[in-house]
Amino acid sequence: MTASPRAPGRAVKIKQGIYAHVPDPLPPRLEWTPALMRSISEADRLIGWLAGEGRRLPNPHLLMRPFLAREAVLSSRIEGTQATLGEVLAADAGAAVGRSPDEIRDVANYVAALDHGIERLQTLSLSLGLILEIHGRLMQGSGNGLARPGEFRSTQNWIGSPGCSLADASYIPPPPEMLMECLGDLETFLQDTTLPPLAQIALAHYQFEAIHPFIDGNGRVGRLLITLFLVERGVLPTPLLYLSAFFEATRTHYYERLRRVSTEGDWESWLLYFFNGVARQAEDALDRAETINDLMTRWRQEVGQISSKVAPAVLERLAANPYITAKKLSTDLNIAFTTAQRTIDKMTALGILREMRQAKRDRVYCAQGILDILERPARLVPLG
Repeated sequence: MTASPRAPGRAVKIKQGIYAHVPDPLPPRLEWTPALMRSISEADRLIGWLAGEGRRLPNPHLLMRPFLAREAVLSSRIEGTQATLGEVLAADAGAAVGRSPDEIRDVANYVAALDHGIERLQTLSLSLGLILEIHGRLMQGSGNGLARPGEFRSTQNWIGSPGCSLADASYIPPPPEMLMECLGDLETFLQDTTLPPLAQIALAHYQFEAIHPFIDGNGRVGRLLITLFLVERGVLPTPLLYLSAFFEATRTHYYERLRRVSTEGDWESWLLYFFNGVARQAEDALDRAETINDLMTRWRQEVGQISSKVAPAVLERLAANPYITAKKLSTDLNIAFTTAQRTIDKMTALGILREMRQAKRDRVYCAQGILDILERPARLVPLG
C-alpha cells in the first residue's frame, strides 16, 4: 500500500513547542496490495471457521465464560495488573486468594463491561453512548480518583514512560476542545457498512487509541470494542475471539505499528499486523474450545457411571469456571451442603477435580484439566 497523499493527521499547538496529534477522519485511502488481500482473506477464513464451529459446540455460552476471563486477565495485564487467570477464576468461585482485591476487581470489571456491552447490543448500536457505558462499568470503583468513569476527558492527556511530563511524551492525543469532533467522526465510521468488517474494526481500533478519549482505561475499552464490533456485525455468534493475548505477546510490534500510522501514514503494516492477529487468535480459540469440548465429552461419560443426579450439572458449571467450592455449589444449585460435598468427592475420586487447598472448611477444588487448557501459552507467530 502506498502512503496516502494526505498527511495521516495534523499537528495542533497546545503549548510553546508542544503539539498534539489530531487524526484524520476515517477511512483513509487504501491500496489493497496482494499482501493485504492474502492477509485479510486468511483472517476471514479462520474467523469464519471459528464462528461455524462455535455454533456447533454443545454449550458455546458456557465455554465463552473462561475465554472471557482469560481475555480480561490478559487485557488487564497489558495495563500492569498482575492477577493470574487461576486467581481470578478462584475468586469468582468464592475462594479466598492472596491477590490484591483491587487487581481482582479490575479484571472482574472487564468481564462485567463486556457482558454489559453484549447485552446492550441487542437494543443499541455501537455508539458513543455505549462506549461511555462500557467505560463506566470498566472503571467502577477504580482507585484512580482521576478516572471519571463513564465520562470523556475534559483535560489534556498524553502517552509516555511512567511519570513523564507533557514535554517528554511520546504521543499527545487531540486537545479536549477537539475531542467530540474526532469522536463524532469515529461514531459515524463505526456505523458505516461499506468496508469489510475486519478492515473496519482494524482502522477503528487505531483511531480510538489515537483519540484516547478517557483519562484512564483507553487501552481496555479499545480492546473491548474489537470484540463488541465483531459480535454486532454477526462475524461471531458469541464472543470467543479476543486479541489481547496477541497484543500482549507482540507488544513491541503493536505499539510500533500504531506509531507508524500516526507518523508515516503506514496503514498497510498496521492492517497486516491486525489481520495476522485475528487469524492466529481464531486458530488458538478454536483449538482451546475443541480441546475443552473433547475433555468435557469424556468427563460426561465418566460421570454417567456414578450414582449422582447432581454431577452432570456440576460438570457443566466447570466448563464456565473450573474452580468450585461446596458452599457456593450448594447455594447456586439450591442443594444441601452435604450433597454438594459428596458430589465433589465423587468427582475428585474420578480425577476430574483436585483439592487445591486442604482445610476443614471452605475447601477449594479445581478441574485442573480445563485450567491447563486455558493457561497453555498461545502458539502465536507475529510478523517480523
